[in-house]
Amino acid sequence: MDIVHSQGANELFEVQSHLYKHIFSFIDSMSLNCAIQLAIPDIIHSHGRPITLPQLASKLHIHPKKTSCLHRLMRLLVHSGFFTRTKLHHHHHQNQPEDEEKEEEEEEEEEGYALTPSSRLVIKDNVTSLSPFVKAMLDPVLVSPWHVLGDWLREGSTQELTPFEKTHGMSLWNYCNQNTEYGGVFNEGMASDSQLMSFVVEDYKPIFEGLGSLVDVGGGTGTVARIISQAFPHIKCTVFDLPHVVANLPETTNLKYVGGDMFQSIPSADALLIKWILHDWSDEECVNILKRCREAITSKGKGGKVIIIDVVINEEKDEDDITKTKLFFDTLMMVLLTGKERDKNEWETLFFNAGFTRYNIVASYGMKSVIELYP
Repeated sequence: MDIVHSQGANELFEVQSHLYKHIFSFIDSMSLNCAIQLAIPDIIHSHGRPITLPQLASKLHIHPKKTSCLHRLMRLLVHSGFFTRTKLHHHHHQNQPEDEEKEEEEEEEEEGYALTPSSRLVIKDNVTSLSPFVKAMLDPVLVSPWHVLGDWLREGSTQELTPFEKTHGMSLWNYCNQNTEYGGVFNEGMASDSQLMSFVVEDYKPIFEGLGSLVDVGGGTGTVARIISQAFPHIKCTVFDLPHVVANLPETTNLKYVGGDMFQSIPSADALLIKWILHDWSDEECVNILKRCREAITSKGKGGKVIIIDVVINEEKDEDDITKTKLFFDTLMMVLLTGKERDKNEWETLFFNAGFTRYNIVASYGMKSVIELYP
């Protein structure tokens, strides 16, 4: 009886541990945010070799009494895979008494912190740094709406379209427009994710070859369009976004900016690029955007194509970690916006409802897929 009871107890404690892990998962996020705020990855990178705790504390100007707190923060970040601990060997020569002519070498072991691929991705000087994305996503502006998710779900009226709106009294886009400080942080975060597009452009050149003109719909400050215009100088690139987003941005011979509203009309071109935009919007809104896209690529008689870069949920094929991240994003869209992440069937329904006849999922990289869409 005791053995059965203890097995039941062990199972209960395992369940409790699983529950606690999920209750406190936000600590992973906040510790990472803190490390980036303190520029710990940058300090280790500049140091050029693994850094000891006292050296790190000294560079951070941390009070000696808080060095043990820094050690505890780093211990968690090592466990989460953002840093590694490595042994440093210091050699000390000790002179022995004269009658012993040998010199004994004493080795002192100390530990130092080194970067991992994940922390290299948030070094601020790197072109592909995602530190602005971390900063934008973990700002209280985006975190506080989670506290009203339950209340929002229970409410009968759909007056407030999202928990974000319930919290801040306006949509995310209006908030970014009216609060220019956070608006800037948000735009930088989005641009930092777009920098990784340089790898996609490099790996999937055939998608862009043969195009004479391209419009990046919802292209922000032009990070992606700049990458494409530099890789393919013969393509005339246009960044299309809201007027206040594209105002006074520097143009080049093959890169220009046009302000407007994608729900009204989109400039025509051989191809339109829509990267990480459609997941922000409801099915109905996406069909409207895609109808405007279809008009823009067929207005000159010959049919062009729409290149969509977005998440495609595939729980059967994807690794567990990738699926988890995609589902995180889906719930995030529900809290912040009216959008969602979609599986292949949901995408297909949108495409056909907007009047497109065929599509092709050309490639997948990380969390996102590249889809070519034809009228």
